[in-house]
Amino acid sequence: MEGALTARDRVGIQDFVLLDETTEAAFLSNLRKRFCNDLIYTYIGTLLVSVNPYKELDVYNKKQMDLYMGVNFFELPPHIYALADNAYHTMLTEFNNHFILISGESGAGKTEASKKILQYYAVSCPSTTLLNTVRDKMLMSNPVLEAFGNAKTLKNDNSSRFGKYMDIQFDSEGDAVGGHILNYLLEKSRVVHQNHGERNFHIFYQLVEGGDDDLLHLLGLKRDSQHYNYLTQGECDIVSSITDKNDWTTVKNALQVLNIDGINSNLFEIIASVLHLGNIQFDSDSKGHALSKNNTALHWVSNLLGVDVQKLQEGLTYRKIEANKDEVLSPFTIDHAIYARDALAKAIYGQTFTWLVNRINETIENKVRRRQWKTVIGLLDIYGFEVFFVNSFEQFCINYCNEKLQQLFIQLTLKSEQEEYEAEDIEWEPVQFFNNKIICDLVEEKHRGIISILDEECLRPGEATDLTFLERLEEKMGNHPHFVTHKLADKMTRKTLERGDFRLLHYAGEVTYCVVGFLDKNNDLLYRNIKDLMCQCKNDIVRECFSKMDPDSRRRPETVVTQFKNSLLKLTEILMAKEAWYIRCLKSNESKQSGQFDETLIRHQVKYLGLMEHLRVRRAGFAYRRKYEIFLKRYKPLCPATWPHWRGEPADGVEVLVQHLGYLPNEYKMGRTKIFIRHPRTLYATEDAYEKCKHELATRLQAKYKGYRAKGEFRKQKEAATKIETCWRGVQARKERERRAWAVKVIKKFIKGYMTRGQAKTTDNSEYLAFVRQSYLNRLKANLPKNVLDKTTWLSPPAVLTETSEILRKLHYRLMVRKYVRSLTPQKKTLLQLKLVTSSIFKGKKDGYAQSVSQPFVDTRISEQDINVRVIQMIRNEHIKYSVPVIKYDRNGFKPRPRQLILTKTAAYVIEEAKIKQRVLYSSLKGISVSNLTDGMIVFHITCEDPKQKGDLVIQCDHLFEVLTKLSVIANKQSAIKVVQGSIKIEIRPGKESTVDFSTGQEPMVYKAKNGHLMVVR
Repeated sequence: MEGALTARDRVGIQDFVLLDETTEAAFLSNLRKRFCNDLIYTYIGTLLVSVNPYKELDVYNKKQMDLYMGVNFFELPPHIYALADNAYHTMLTEFNNHFILISGESGAGKTEASKKILQYYAVSCPSTTLLNTVRDKMLMSNPVLEAFGNAKTLKNDNSSRFGKYMDIQFDSEGDAVGGHILNYLLEKSRVVHQNHGERNFHIFYQLVEGGDDDLLHLLGLKRDSQHYNYLTQGECDIVSSITDKNDWTTVKNALQVLNIDGINSNLFEIIASVLHLGNIQFDSDSKGHALSKNNTALHWVSNLLGVDVQKLQEGLTYRKIEANKDEVLSPFTIDHAIYARDALAKAIYGQTFTWLVNRINETIENKVRRRQWKTVIGLLDIYGFEVFFVNSFEQFCINYCNEKLQQLFIQLTLKSEQEEYEAEDIEWEPVQFFNNKIICDLVEEKHRGIISILDEECLRPGEATDLTFLERLEEKMGNHPHFVTHKLADKMTRKTLERGDFRLLHYAGEVTYCVVGFLDKNNDLLYRNIKDLMCQCKNDIVRECFSKMDPDSRRRPETVVTQFKNSLLKLTEILMAKEAWYIRCLKSNESKQSGQFDETLIRHQVKYLGLMEHLRVRRAGFAYRRKYEIFLKRYKPLCPATWPHWRGEPADGVEVLVQHLGYLPNEYKMGRTKIFIRHPRTLYATEDAYEKCKHELATRLQAKYKGYRAKGEFRKQKEAATKIETCWRGVQARKERERRAWAVKVIKKFIKGYMTRGQAKTTDNSEYLAFVRQSYLNRLKANLPKNVLDKTTWLSPPAVLTETSEILRKLHYRLMVRKYVRSLTPQKKTLLQLKLVTSSIFKGKKDGYAQSVSQPFVDTRISEQDINVRVIQMIRNEHIKYSVPVIKYDRNGFKPRPRQLILTKTAAYVIEEAKIKQRVLYSSLKGISVSNLTDGMIVFHITCEDPKQKGDLVIQCDHLFEVLTKLSVIANKQSAIKVVQGSIKIEIRPGKESTVDFSTGQEPMVYKAKNGHLMVVR
């Protein structure tokens, strides 16, 4: 907690006791700071203040529970788990009983707080199968009691309309072995009447909305709460924050866990009978006597409770009067009949609720005798102080209860403070606080208090009314400073009071009560004939409950307020025998919105919860106290004499420390085991000094620690390295020795194998031969020929594998051929056929053939778009097979001319732009000559039958092999193509010849030689 003081300006102080000023403004400011940072818990000493955030906070998970288990109360930030854990461990250590008082107004989160404590104990206490069953039942009692005892009010959608005190029983080992529940003042009037905007108890809506069709049919109910008078008075049957259907499932499961499943049909019949009772209406006869008019509802009540319908009708419309030994039936008026009906409904529901609590107690009580419970922790979840627009009998009882608890709270707090001061031998300083005993006496004093006067009015003969009760109060208490009525008030106050009101000045403020209904609610009478009828009914629960009421007794039963007063006295006795822990729950705003902090509302709650009085008591004299060991452990770095270790007694060390810090004598006191510091500012200054010192210490400690760790780590690494090196060297040496021994054996074996490799297979050479085979096959696998033409790269085999190698070589080449053949496309096949023709003509005859093999042939070298349209029209009857650009040499002078050579089905055409310069019919082609060199010269020998016909055609083409192959296939002239060595004779025209000479040179050229021949140099 002391560490949190460094952030006090931003998130406030965790303990209000450490506030520098104990004013209401400082209190609220600190509360607001913490609330705005989602810190909803704050301490006042060991009291926990909780502000409802109206949103889910991630502070209730298993991780948080583990964090707070077994930790010192002030070691971690304030939390409900810290209080629950400290109460538990204090109980185990001191072996005494404790209770946790959870208080606050409706909607402040009291019920949720009690759930969180139960959940914490369910997780943190030791576990066995039996104990887990007990805990499950205690946890499951919550949804059942909420369903039957909680309702929506104007301030809270899940308001507890009864007080609950639960004892959790522990054995000597700290195991939760059982529990017991006491309930106080169930608001039975809610069964028959609800204010506008409020609802009846949850169970009615859950049954109507969640019950299955068969159950509703069995109970005579409809799935619509609007059909039932007891559910429609508040006009608020649907609430957005409540899902009755889902809650019904939860309640049914909880009843099964609590072993009430076998009789829950009777339980639901009672709930249904109350709803049907509310639908019974009355008319009056000619004499003004009441008559029931809704026979359907009456019959359903009769069937569900198992009573005679005529007797039930008689009980609701007549009163049985006994005169001597005679019995007389006195008819009711309509008002009396309605009163009797509502009284029966309230009695049935109230008795059933008490029966349900008893059954839960039977289920969760400790049944294992050998592990009797030794200590208990009580949880008191009781209604908070209530101030409504109209306050009636219920609010009077509730606020009286809060007055008693406030009185107990102040007494126990003062007692614990005085005991601590006495134990530490510190002089006690009287504390000024408001003592509310005067208000408690005003309410409960014998013969003179409000309760006594109310009971007298209920019991006295004659016409007693609510107004006569008010008159009696005015007579008895006219001069009391905390009591005022319209009659007794001054003129200004009288304007705020109705004639039927009285006002009490409670410790929390003024509350005005309306006396209307006080007498009826206090009497809570049920006519004898109806009681007798309920004792005879067939519903087991109702019969059991009413049989215990002793219907034969002639004594008038105690009034409601007297029963409540006696219950409170018993509760006070129970609590006075236990150590007290407190949780004060606050509502942050009325609209239930997260993030809103209504300071006016908070101030009002702080006032009526007595938080400022409690703070003043805790701050009486000294704001801070800690054990010497804890104080010295935290602040010893601030004094050279106590740092780093104090060797003497902790008290002496603390004395030296505070002297060094300069504490004045009036700022602190030294107790037997604790130091007491008077002012928070003294602690703030100490904490601020520690915060500065902490950084320097951290740096020094880090340096020392890092050096220590580094040295230790270096030594460890050095030792480890030495060991590893030693072991590694040994391992390596042993491996090397084994490897060498193995190598010697292998080498010997291979030498013998090599020496006998030519002999038949024996033991000596078998491994060597296997190695040779394996080695050869592996090398062969990595160096196989990649294509069919590769005939030279096949590895030479060793002698023992010659035959095998030849077989493998043939298989491999056959496989490659097969793959190659299968991969051929029709186009590729055609191309290869042309290449085959080329090979048959030129292979081994003409230079340059080998280089041309890898060059693929194309369909044509000139596209139709590049041929003149006129030429195409002239030869359109002949299909163009192939075309290629060539250079034609004139017959006279051998001048080169660029031309196009076009091959058709019947002739070869020499084209000059749009003219056909020469047409050579294949039939007139007597031969084709080429040289054996690499030149591209082609000579077409043409038969000249006509003297006017041109002679042989000489052309040069870069694609000689392609042109002649295409021509030989088209014209079927393979045999006409001749490869000539030396010169080629050409016939220029009939009767005149010339020659084409071929030679080699540095640069290729074609020209007319001096001898008149055409010279081609390659």
